[in-house]
Amino acid sequence: MSETTPLVLDVDGTFLKTDLLYECLWAGLGRAPRETILAVIRHFRHPARLKAELARIAPLRTDLLPVNPDIADLALRSRMAGREVVLASASDRLLVERLAAEYGLSGRVFASDGETNLKGEAKAAALVAEFGERGFDYAGDSAADLAVWRHAENAIVVGPVRSARALSADGANIVEIANGWKFRALIRAMRPHQWVKNVLLLLAMIAAHRFDLQTLIPVLWGMVAFSAAASSIYIVNDLIDLEADRLHPTKRLRPFASGEVPIVVGMGAAAGLALLAVAIAAWLGWAFLGVLVFYMILSLAYSLKLKRMRWIDIATLAALYTVRVVAGAAAGKVDVSIYMLIFIYPVFITLGCVKRLTELTLAKSDERLPGRGYSRADRGDLLNVAVLGIVGALVIFFLYSISEQGRQLYPTTWLLWVAMVPMAWWLNRMVLLGWFGKQDYDPIVFAMRDKFGLGLLMITLSLMFWAAGLWAKWFGL
Repeated sequence: MSETTPLVLDVDGTFLKTDLLYECLWAGLGRAPRETILAVIRHFRHPARLKAELARIAPLRTDLLPVNPDIADLALRSRMAGREVVLASASDRLLVERLAAEYGLSGRVFASDGETNLKGEAKAAALVAEFGERGFDYAGDSAADLAVWRHAENAIVVGPVRSARALSADGANIVEIANGWKFRALIRAMRPHQWVKNVLLLLAMIAAHRFDLQTLIPVLWGMVAFSAAASSIYIVNDLIDLEADRLHPTKRLRPFASGEVPIVVGMGAAAGLALLAVAIAAWLGWAFLGVLVFYMILSLAYSLKLKRMRWIDIATLAALYTVRVVAGAAAGKVDVSIYMLIFIYPVFITLGCVKRLTELTLAKSDERLPGRGYSRADRGDLLNVAVLGIVGALVIFFLYSISEQGRQLYPTTWLLWVAMVPMAWWLNRMVLLGWFGKQDYDPIVFAMRDKFGLGLLMITLSLMFWAAGLWAKWFGL
């Protein structure tokens, strides 16, 4: 490559490991969903205008966007050799100019301007008019760049582009730079470790003492449906939270925030998982389908708005956990006690407070958590609400133990009172671990890995089985 020939870099998928259009779309859905959706509907057939409108609705922190290290290194070496490094993109000019300034690249940029969508032939014509035929080297990553490569002195192909093979047949000078994404990174974005939360679907079956396969198998399928639905929402949540995640010490490494997986791949995966969840739910029955759809709508509302609202976010988290119990009852066609629902909701309120306490304890500053409404000054209030949740849950459990329904299912009432001891121990331990930042960001996932805590839960469950007479029924004890 000549040291005097300008080096022209595409932005989306080339200089950046992400796409500015999709970045703006998801940032807009997170900040102003109604305005963003209306902009998409209004300007869908006019890409340049749509890009300009989305860039206006949700200005991006371009300094946080993930850069392709190989292309950044090429740009740095070219600048040190005295070459002009120019950005040319179909993305909106405002963002491209800001990106060029932040990385010390040429102030001469080529980008869409709200009227002209600078892509393919339009980009090729603009570059040839500026630099002349074969007067520049060009790096791109898609089939649309073929029109530009045909006019470049050297074609730098980033990642697998099948249509670029035609360049070789024409005798063009080609430099290939490996790029792409891995399926295991997409699996990580689906957060399969979070599927453990769906064991909550088993609670209604256990509480009703229904341990037959006719009940269990539909509940297991329900767990599969909720796992797919949850993964779909997790992906949507990550896409909405891209900027907040990039400001977080560990979440910045998530597949979409780091650019490890393209946003468009995540969008396709989220849609596919949602369809799978709905299909399974429809097969299990209308009641379960209704619960699952409600869960997905509430989860989406949480991702879009509710998680940024103080206290509302914790109430919503508790509701999302509680809905799983209702879903288990719907899948297994068992009755769920109103006492049970009233009991588990304050338990989940406590665990929601534990989640926020953990985040605040591990935060690096006293500022509000990115994308959340809490700062370290709220730790005391969160602790108080968590304790109130524990007290409320234990009082309701006691009232259930002396209710008519409780005495029918658990004839040995005093054993239920004994079971309250390890139950209270477990809840208090979870709160203390959150207060001191000694657990995972998600208390349910932590609870399923915490051996001591699992021991306390098993003791509680064993005492309840004893109170119900199940040990005697099963083993003659």
